Amino acid sequence: MTVATRPLIEGPRTTISLKPSADFIATPATSALADRALAYLNAGFPVHFRGPAGTGKTTLALHVAAQIGRPVMLVVGDEEFTTSDLIGGQSGYSYRRVVDRFIHSVVKYEEDAKQRWVDSRLTTAVREGFTLVYDEFTRSRPEANNVLLTVLEEGLLVLPTMSRGEAYVKVHPEFRAIFTSNPAEYAGVHESQDALADRLITLDLEFYDRETEARICAIQSGLSDEHAAKVVDIVRDFRSSGEYDQAPTMRAAVMIARVTAQQGYAVRAEDPRFVQVVLDILEAKKSFGAHGRDQRVQQRKMIIGLIEHHCRVKV
Repeated sequence: MTVATRPLIEGPRTTISLKPSADFIATPATSALADRALAYLNAGFPVHFRGPAGTGKTTLALHVAAQIGRPVMLVVGDEEFTTSDLIGGQSGYSYRRVVDRFIHSVVKYEEDAKQRWVDSRLTTAVREGFTLVYDEFTRSRPEANNVLLTVLEEGLLVLPTMSRGEAYVKVHPEFRAIFTSNPAEYAGVHESQDALADRLITLDLEFYDRETEARICAIQSGLSDEHAAKVVDIVRDFRSSGEYDQAPTMRAAVMIARVTAQQGYAVRAEDPRFVQVVLDILEAKKSFGAHGRDQRVQQRKMIIGLIEHHCRVKV
């Protein structure tokens, strides 16, 4: 008798192996946040970093996850997510064929096909004790995240009983969960259900102090500390002006600084190339429409004024 089987290819279960990065900017502000988060995680509570874009939520989440020292499952929230995208589901078939030649003159064939269950990232993390980093989790619909309620409170992941033999998975004692989200007023963001929010320890992130932003900008761009600080001052003053639709973040400062460093421009109001880079990046933060030419001119004058204030060579 011969038995032929064709196994199903497993679904996406790849983990990330993280080590504490030497590039993480450890200032008093960032270190304090990381230490607080680790204290809560070590006590068994999930942590939620909430804040506007550009405040380093994902970077901080991955840094904290690296400190835990376990493999990391990274999930990014999506409007199209369903519960099965988190826990898994039926995917493809496993085929089995039996050929019986016990009596040489009689050949019997048996074939069957069985649907195969494939764990997704949440199930694997829960089962193996990995660290789950759920980035921008409020971009997923609240009903897709309901499965997390029993995981975070009762320590059980409930599975569809019709799909597999086991009804639930007991949460591994080393399982940890880190969430990030933007404020609810951001486009494409859903309100988190109260039951889930109540299970998370939320740490609100704001824009960092000047020294932290300047240090991050210098390291990520290659500019000197002095010149990176000037770029950061321009962006921070523009942020304080309120003359924008989208708040300029650390990303804007890093973009300006990196292009300036790579192209060898001078961080000076007298270098038109540097001035143009600043204008290209900051002017895009506000839309004036078809009839806003005068407003655009005024904003450009304001940005040039900031450049001259922080970057003009003193004689």
